[in-house]
Amino acid sequence: MPLHQLLAAILASIFALLALVHFYWATGRAHDLGGAVPTRDGKPLFEPGPIATAAVGCALAAAAATVVLRGGLWTPGLPAWLARVGIWALAVLFALRAIGEFRYVGFFKRVRDTRFARLDTLVFSPLCATIAILSIALALLAP
Repeated sequence: MPLHQLLAAILASIFALLALVHFYWATGRAHDLGGAVPTRDGKPLFEPGPIATAAVGCALAAAAATVVLRGGLWTPGLPAWLARVGIWALAVLFALRAIGEFRYVGFFKRVRDTRFARLDTLVFSPLCATIAILSIALALLAP
């Protein structure tokens, strides 16, 4: 298997897993999402409902499809430019998420003493940076 296809398979698997997690959360079965959203004074900054959470799951599934198309693992006859633009959009989006908004989210956040902040530093932001790097590599390596 060529390197670009291996990268695509890994990246698509990450996106698919993240999509499944969001769809699970959207069903309402995850009662304690402590640490999944930023908080201030112990209260979530926002409370994503089932529709918003499912929409994020759909966006992540679309990201997986974009990666599969760019990696050449599936070619349904869509224009090639769509996957080329899409993979760069994913790279930029996840790089920006890893950098953050400088207060609650990302590597450069100022609020660091919450459960979300600790998880963001250890898991969420590094994952986003990894996704961005893999997306750039796939964008450059895929024919």
